[in-house]
Amino acid sequence: MSIATFRKFIAAAGLLLAALLPSAHAQTTKVTTEYLMTYRGELAQPYKIDDSLMIFNVRSPGGWARGPKINATFIPPGGDWMRVLPSGAMRLDVRATLKTDDGALIYMSYNGVMQLAPELAQKLMGGVLLKADDMPGFVAAPTFETSSPKYAWLNGVQAVNKMVEVKLGDDGYVQYDVFIVR
Repeated sequence: MSIATFRKFIAAAGLLLAALLPSAHAQTTKVTTEYLMTYRGELAQPYKIDDSLMIFNVRSPGGWARGPKINATFIPPGGDWMRVLPSGAMRLDVRATLKTDDGALIYMSYNGVMQLAPELAQKLMGGVLLKADDMPGFVAAPTFETSSPKYAWLNGVQAVNKMVEVKLGDDGYVQYDVFIVR
């Protein structure tokens, strides 16, 4: 076989393989969401450990969670260990306890990232109410744990929180819409 023929063979084989194999860069799945609930966590003034760590405790009573299959309130303990990274991004590390209207306890934990322009970060730290349009990338990924047979389906749920509103200060709170990811 000549070099020219070999090159043509390799090129043809490459085209055939490309047609048969999916591209490594092509989307092969789809993500869908299902509305789970909206919740509002009432936040106490943060403890500032240093320039990179603030701890926000959930006030008592600590807010509410409502959705088609859940109606609950936040009870102690609960809090957010928020780290400010050198880039200015803020990492959330949240743990909370929900008590449903029928007495079940549900542990919720999530991590997330929010990136704020310096002027928005100053507004947030100054107690200004920020909404989803101000911070479109403020999302987190909660999971749940419960021993309640009625809510056991939550143990297998991966969800995503989308921030609706957040305000820090004496009357601080964060409100999210929560969606099951499928």
